[in-house]
Amino acid sequence: MKLNQPTGLPLYGRGTECEAPLPGYKVYEYLLVLQPHEELWNRIVKVKQEFAEKYESDHARWGKPHITLVNFLQHEMTEPRIINRLKLIAMAFPAIKIELRDFGSFPSHTIYINITSKLPVQSLVKNIRTEAQRLMKLNEDNKPHFILEPHLTIARKLQPWQYEKGWLEYSHKHFTGRFIASDMLLLKRPLGELKYQIVQRFEFENLPVSTVQGDLFV
Repeated sequence: MKLNQPTGLPLYGRGTECEAPLPGYKVYEYLLVLQPHEELWNRIVKVKQEFAEKYESDHARWGKPHITLVNFLQHEMTEPRIINRLKLIAMAFPAIKIELRDFGSFPSHTIYINITSKLPVQSLVKNIRTEAQRLMKLNEDNKPHFILEPHLTIARKLQPWQYEKGWLEYSHKHFTGRFIASDMLLLKRPLGELKYQIVQRFEFENLPVSTVQGDLFV
């Protein structure tokens, strides 16, 4: 899996039009995600491609396998501060064991793979919300979206017929997989563009809080 290549990941719940409140400063769309290892990545891509072909879903075809933690809009000039804060959060957090089992849905627009090990992912998201929410807030109309119901999307933005027929099939299908999330990945794309690029990877180091706090003064 070539993680140094731009990826066409869809942004959840966002449009692509936003008037920058500070003229001259570029606004980007950001995604913070967990990504499965290559073998599981390829298995999920195959599931998404099969769905795309059978139910004519471009979102299933082009969206990459990942678990979204948070998505937000922000000025590029804020990026170094966000990176530093996420680095500190990751340093204090342990690696996460992710268990995937079968399929779920958000009626009537999204079909996803269930994550049965929700608690550690939710704990991470809440930690990020507490420590970084202020940095991720562009303005009152564009606040960060923290995903507290972790899932791995197969297809979204489905038309009624796609959802109804697709869920009729996938509610009876089975899928199992697991991986260790040893890091989280920050992605970004300019407003109005489709391709995401990797900003930085943050390794989970499970260091004592005192050590992480000490890093603030280095």
